[in-house]
Amino acid sequence: MAKKKEEPTYTEAVAEIERILARFRNEEMDVDSLAAEVKRATELIAACKAKLRKAEEEVNQILEA
Repeated sequence: MAKKKEEPTYTEAVAEIERILARFRNEEMDVDSLAAEVKRATELIAACKAKLRKAEEEVNQILEA
């Protein structure tokens, strides 16, 4: 049975996005991996946005109590 890959923390996701951007900016990314890297960055950004929305909701609930 395949083990499900654990979702990175917000900090880990941001760090990975920064590494992807650095490779892109430094032209270290080849054309063959470009699409995969962009897809991964997009997934990480979506995960970060979801974590931020969840944190905002939790803070709002605490403040409304």
